Amino acid sequence: MSEVEFFATPGYGETQSENMHYSQAVRIGDRVEISGQGGWSDEFEFPETLEEEIVQAFENVERTLRTAGASWADVVHVNSYHVLGDDGFDEHNRIVVEQFRKWMSERKPIWTESGVTALGHPKMRIEIRVTAVTQKTS
Repeated sequence: MSEVEFFATPGYGETQSENMHYSQAVRIGDRVEISGQGGWSDEFEFPETLEEEIVQAFENVERTLRTAGASWADVVHVNSYHVLGDDGFDEHNRIVVEQFRKWMSERKPIWTESGVTALGHPKMRIEIRVTAVTQKTS
């Protein structure tokens, strides 16, 4: 049986671990699961534009994966949750797909995308959760 290891992303993850009593990632053998990542800074500030927020969310996913010994290159499944504006998914999809191509140019993971009415912080417009499988086992 593989050992279960929990991780807090340095900065905001440590704050959430202390204040909200949850981890940002878990590793079981070669599998890494992360909690949903928003486009926040370490101080939980959010960018004004949707594009900046989505880009930051992808960067936060990378930080969290790296903390658990993985990267976007190991991602096999993406769940994204979107608070939508009047244009529906159009602008979200454009930006998310650009980020997929940037972070995973050689990989096309499976993707489940959901529109929601609210996320865990009133300023959040996107949350991204991924599963990764690495070649390294703990």
